[in-house]
This record gives sequence, structure tokens and C-alpha cells, in this order.
Amino acid sequence: MKPGNSSVSFDYLPETLPGFEKINRYWDDRHNIYAAKIVQGEYYVTLHGEMIITVLGSCVSACIRDKKIGIGGMNHFMLPMDSKYKQKSWKESPVDTAARYGNVAMERLINAILANGGRREDLEVKVFGGGRVLNISMDVGKDNIDFVRQYLRTEKLRIESEDLGGNFPRKVMYFPSSGRVMVKKLMRMHNETVEQRERQYIETLKVQPVEGEIEI
Repeated sequence: MKPGNSSVSFDYLPETLPGFEKINRYWDDRHNIYAAKIVQGEYYVTLHGEMIITVLGSCVSACIRDKKIGIGGMNHFMLPMDSKYKQKSWKESPVDTAARYGNVAMERLINAILANGGRREDLEVKVFGGGRVLNISMDVGKDNIDFVRQYLRTEKLRIESEDLGGNFPRKVMYFPSSGRVMVKKLMRMHNETVEQRERQYIETLKVQPVEGEIEI
């Protein structure tokens, strides 16, 4: 049943898959669809034709779905600025748990899709983000881009489409049932808020164990 206004109670929302109850979900009047909004360190998988939305700076989101049955989801991850991180040896080297966060985010998203009926051979992958929005010498966005491309090559999953890099944040709206993605590049004036959030998140990654970083 579709709600009559945007102040929707959780009684109207489609049932979530187990574990995703804490994700921020609501009725989106503009797109006439139920939506789930994720932030850094979260991911969401849906069976019910919802939209998944996030805002990315130097972070990366992978949008993955089973193109035959429509189950899919999105994650939102950032690798920390760790001098031990090397893009060609992330899987073999004993790096900090925080530095493995991108790996965990990708594995959990893919595993959740497969555990709920998806098939690996039917996965469709699209990736977004990795902008250079942090005013620091290290290009965190590029590290995230290198990471996600290498991870997907290692897992033998082809990237169907991407919008990566640049020096601007992005608003990403993903529709797993159809695979459609809408990307809005945000003006530079928005960067200060995005940069502040990402700096705070980096500090969190430095002190939290990887098990506590994904809140689902």
C-alpha cells in the first residue's frame, strides 16, 4: 500500500531482509518509491523494488544486483589513509582491520545477495564515487577506485558501468529491480560538508574494529 504523504510510519514500509532493520528508510515523494538511505560503513540489499540512495565524496559505492531476479543492493565504503595499504597487495598482506574495510563491505554485499537467491553468474556491477574532495596530499578517492577495480578483477566480476574520479561529490540513486542508476554531481559548495563527514569517518576507522564498522 502506498502512503498518502511523506511522513510514513514503519508499518507501511516493505519488509526488510534480516539484519537491515536499522537502515534509514522512507517514502520518496519525488520518485514515487520507497527508499533506503545509506551512509559511510553501511550497505543495504532489497527484494522489493526500493531505491537506495547515498552521497559520495572520496568514498566508493558498488551497486550490485542479480539481473535476472532483481535482488540487489549498494554499499558505501572508504579505505583509511594507512601507509601500509598497497593497492597491489591488499589481499595478501596483513594490513590493519580498518584498511580491509573495503574488502569486507564488498564481501558482505555480494554474500547477502547470493544468500537471498542471487546467482554469481548473473551479477551486474556498477561503481561510483572516488572523487578528490579531501584537501590533503593523499588522493583517497583514487585509492578507493584502485581498490574496487582490483577487487572486482580478482573476483572475476565485470564492471558494467562506472562514474569514478573527478573533484566533486556525487548523489547516487540506485534502483536494483531495474539496474537503473541516477547520478547527480554536486557543486563545489557542498564539498565542505562532505569533506567534514569523511574526515570524521576516517578518524572512526582508525580506532574501531572492522566488525563494528558496518551497521545493518
